[in-house]
Amino acid sequence: MVWLKRLAIGSSVGAAGIAGWLWLTMLSPWFYDRPDDLDDIEQRVHQVFVYGTLRYAPVRLVVMGGFGSPEEAVLEEYQRNGLDLSSQPGSYVNGLLLTVDAAELRRLDRYERLGVRYDRVMITLEDGIRAWVYLRRPDTQNALASYAELPIALVP
Repeated sequence: MVWLKRLAIGSSVGAAGIAGWLWLTMLSPWFYDRPDDLDDIEQRVHQVFVYGTLRYAPVRLVVMGGFGSPEEAVLEEYQRNGLDLSSQPGSYVNGLLLTVDAAELRRLDRYERLGVRYDRVMITLEDGIRAWVYLRRPDTQNALASYAELPIALVP
């Protein structure tokens, strides 16, 4: 029975460590400063197209504090390349369209490290809806290319 207690304690410590790391890197006020050259976020409802980890409800709940009323969406003329999208005639990417307020968009910007790792650009989806999408900044594509190939990645 001692081994069972040790296993439970070890699992609890491991889970707490992972949760702490996720909070620190994605949600904490440390390790990300919004670049000064970015425009302020308009106080209105925003549409955001997501195609990676943000398709998963638990991730959205942790990152945004909500779910964003997800709806299936398609982005035409693009293809998925690991953690990024690139223009590709005849291709399409399946994802979700989220409806978020300014505070939720700010949390998404933090998660995506807007201005550091990703840029947020306006695109038009298959059904004509205009939405924000996060595209990898050119200067970070090569540095993290191998990350997308990790076997434990949440990104299919």
